[in-house]
Amino acid sequence: MGANMNEQAPLLVIAAGGTGGHMFPAQALAEEMLARGWRVKLSTDARGARYAGGFPDEVSVEQIASATFARGGVLAKLAVPFRILGGVTSALMAMRKDRPTVVAGFGGYPSIPALGAATLLGLPRMIHEQNGVLGRVNGLFAKRVSTVACGTDPTPLPEGVTGTYTGNPVRAAVLGRAGAPYIPPGDYPMSLLVIGGSQGARILSQVVPAAIVGLPDALKVNLRVAHQAREEGLAEVEQTYAEAGIKAEVKTFFNDIPGRLSEAQLVISRSGASSVADISVVGRPSILVPFAAATADHQTANARGLVDAEAAILIPEKALAPEALTEQIDMILSNPDAAVKMAHNALAHGRPDATERLAAIVEDLAAKG
Repeated sequence: MGANMNEQAPLLVIAAGGTGGHMFPAQALAEEMLARGWRVKLSTDARGARYAGGFPDEVSVEQIASATFARGGVLAKLAVPFRILGGVTSALMAMRKDRPTVVAGFGGYPSIPALGAATLLGLPRMIHEQNGVLGRVNGLFAKRVSTVACGTDPTPLPEGVTGTYTGNPVRAAVLGRAGAPYIPPGDYPMSLLVIGGSQGARILSQVVPAAIVGLPDALKVNLRVAHQAREEGLAEVEQTYAEAGIKAEVKTFFNDIPGRLSEAQLVISRSGASSVADISVVGRPSILVPFAAATADHQTANARGLVDAEAAILIPEKALAPEALTEQIDMILSNPDAAVKMAHNALAHGRPDATERLAAIVEDLAAKG
């Protein structure tokens, strides 16, 4: 713990698992609560701690043993309940020494010990679910916490549980572009952004270039494509665009996504929770292709809110063919009024204040004790 932290300040314990999806909203809340004068501890396991590099130095990281049923053989699976029980015991001892004011879980198996200990001690507690389907651990605790904060709307919850739609926190660079004016498509240079999550999706690299090549010449001549592709597909994607005379920048990673989003007339993307949040907060028309192998098909659930708001078009992976995609791109880019309406609808669905909404829930729980 930072030496300058006031021992009397209220304490938030954040429990989160080892993926960026769980850790990013957790980090956003940690930063906000520190700014509000709270102390913050992160409870995670060794894998989660590797993702904690972005957390402010004032956040002390407590590594507690946890385990997942998803990996390992029969013997490993038999050991899981004992490892989790050991983790809960460690968390209980830590909480007895330094009693948290509130405990907030962000999903993943490493959040079990702290949430389990908080439940046993009757401490005020909440969970945040990033995706449009509750993860296994959040599903387990949904009925055992005071508040379920939903990053995605709608998120189906167990009977008798009501959620609060907070949205998913977005990076400061995205907030800086929140609601950036949208330039409708027209007879001038237009930007098309193709993003497939941090890895660049293979299927988007296979289908999108062919779909763009199939567009009417009057559209193609104005297009400037920025396409995120995997290393192994890079040369082929570049070649397809080059042979068709389409201006395209193809990279494995764009480090200026917020700026590119704000300049785009259309975005073609996977529907990971953070991508959907970014598209909503900036306010851009999109064609979303959910990752078919995502657990409980949560990427389709993530896309639902934007689709229902008439801000996005959803194409399931199995229906993603060049002709179908060409038709949808053409429909948006040759219809400026519809594109503007999609952009406005996306913006209306966005939650640029998601972090403040989460912080308000924490302070509300603290006040109720």
